Amino acid sequence: MDKLLKFLGNYVYRQGFVVSNHVSCRTLRKAEWVEVRRLLHQTRPILNDSLRRTIYCTPSVLPYTAHADICFQSNYHKYNSRSKSKPPPSKHSLALLSFGIITAYCAAYESDKRLVTAAKKGNDAEVRNLIREGHDVNKRHPLGWTALQAAAINGKSGTVKILLDAGADPNLGDEFSNVYRTAMERGMRAAEVVSVREEEFSDRLDYMATFRNFTALHYAVLADDVDTVAVLLQGGANPLLQNDHTKQAISYSNRENRRLVNLLESHMKTFEKKQKELEALERRRFPLEQRLRQHIVGQENGIVTVAAAIRRKENGWADEDHPLVFLFLGSSGIGKTELAKQLASYIHKSNAESFIRLDMSEYQEKHEVSKLIGSPPGYVGHDEGGQLTKRLRKCPSAVVLFDEVDKAHPDVLTVLLQLFDEGRLTDGKGKTIECKDAIFVMTSNLASDEIANHALHLREEAKLRAKQLQEESKPNEMTETVTISRQFKERVVQPILKRHFRRDEFLGRINEIVYFLPFSESELSELVQKELQRWSKRAKDKHNIDLEWDHSVEAILTDGYEVNYGARSIKYEVERRVISQLALAHERGSIAPGSTVQILVVWPKSETERPVIRLRVKAKGRKEFVDIDEKELSVAKADEAGNGFIF
Repeated sequence: MDKLLKFLGNYVYRQGFVVSNHVSCRTLRKAEWVEVRRLLHQTRPILNDSLRRTIYCTPSVLPYTAHADICFQSNYHKYNSRSKSKPPPSKHSLALLSFGIITAYCAAYESDKRLVTAAKKGNDAEVRNLIREGHDVNKRHPLGWTALQAAAINGKSGTVKILLDAGADPNLGDEFSNVYRTAMERGMRAAEVVSVREEEFSDRLDYMATFRNFTALHYAVLADDVDTVAVLLQGGANPLLQNDHTKQAISYSNRENRRLVNLLESHMKTFEKKQKELEALERRRFPLEQRLRQHIVGQENGIVTVAAAIRRKENGWADEDHPLVFLFLGSSGIGKTELAKQLASYIHKSNAESFIRLDMSEYQEKHEVSKLIGSPPGYVGHDEGGQLTKRLRKCPSAVVLFDEVDKAHPDVLTVLLQLFDEGRLTDGKGKTIECKDAIFVMTSNLASDEIANHALHLREEAKLRAKQLQEESKPNEMTETVTISRQFKERVVQPILKRHFRRDEFLGRINEIVYFLPFSESELSELVQKELQRWSKRAKDKHNIDLEWDHSVEAILTDGYEVNYGARSIKYEVERRVISQLALAHERGSIAPGSTVQILVVWPKSETERPVIRLRVKAKGRKEFVDIDEKELSVAKADEAGNGFIF
């Protein structure tokens, strides 16, 4: 290999090709790109004169030089490296090595952008050839756009049709934001980004604007090309998709071009109708109650109440002039916040901006209402906007959670009156935000003790009644279904709410008050089972350790339940009595990757003592389980400190 390098290096040197380049390979933090800049000068015209280009590649392509900064000059006398690599063996191998790396990067970069360039120019023959060669039609340009988007912005309807027939996704969004942000993310200069954007995409766009999540349809409408828009819509482009500015493609249309506007409007209506039919079919197959039960333990009455209200809204049987407002009452750690999160996940799928959570304990003072809607003109922070208004403007149909609303100042709640009544809110700048499609959820611990005691009393009565009647059915079937009576709500709960909020108009704007009850015995067992399964999955994924347990372990762990702390008390009990032992055993080397740990209960001899949870381990390749404490005691004998392993 050295002889070959020397021979080729001598050949390059004899031909007068002098490598005087600067190669800097720098891995960006938390990024997938390595930037390689090169500057080649030639004394004889073997290649083009003075070639300069910015190239991108993944770090895996450059495993050995990804953190190096190497400088070569034509005289080969200067060699600098911030890496710890050894000096080069010879000037010829250095010249060839640097030239080979650069050539490889150049070839990879040119291969990546060939399809995008052909699509931009509308070279249909080249596009077909590249597709036949196996090029991915959805592969992005290093700066983020696809070949379909490049063809759409330049009005190449024929090329768009070829790409769609080859499987191009018309609903992919552009990953290019604006020039300065892209330059910062890619480690380039802004002028370089502008040059690449204009040469390899389009020179008709404002380089200061943000184009993230622009689809090919957005670009075709922006180019005012009716033929390209028609081809994209026929190819399955979704006209309802929004970019990062929450704008659909029709928002960028030229209103004077009625043919284009009518085409978009007709397809939007058709798409909305099909989308509603699919959503209705999905709701019939998988009702909301069933979805919520997958994540919420118990709380059957709350799930049914919320699902009924959402069903009325989705099917057009609700008042469209007023938003939905819920008040969740119950103890801490019982599922109030989780139900609001799952509701947002069901309605808006994976849109992170669709769930707005505000901790109302941060609004205990009168002046903090400005944090909610923004400061008035002339005050500090006027241009920043409010925490609620700023996010509602981005997603007017969001699920808004006012957590622990009873801790907020009364003047803060006054702002919510207009929001709950008419579905609109005026910010500090005087701009009105329409949010009639939003869903507002308030949580509170008011009357939590009374609700918990009343529910426990009802369950005890049901148990006694079942015992007296000597029914053959399981007691849990009687105790699971507990309903808060209307008399209890009016005589106990309502006075507490009125005494705290001090206004009937606020309570009158709440559509549904949902009561969250303490967990029953079967629900507690389910909570313990889910918590153990969660830790079992984490142990397998992180440490390659399998966990096993039986129902007796679940029954013992349910004793740690506290009514006032809800599911959190179960979580802490599992961590104290099980996970702490696993962590200690793992630290001392008693359990290793590939082993199986059995969690079991050791019952005491006397009734006054408490059952104890112990661990047994089966090492990889072994057939029998061994008690961890006995194994540690045998190891402890050889320990100089004489420390045992006792739980």
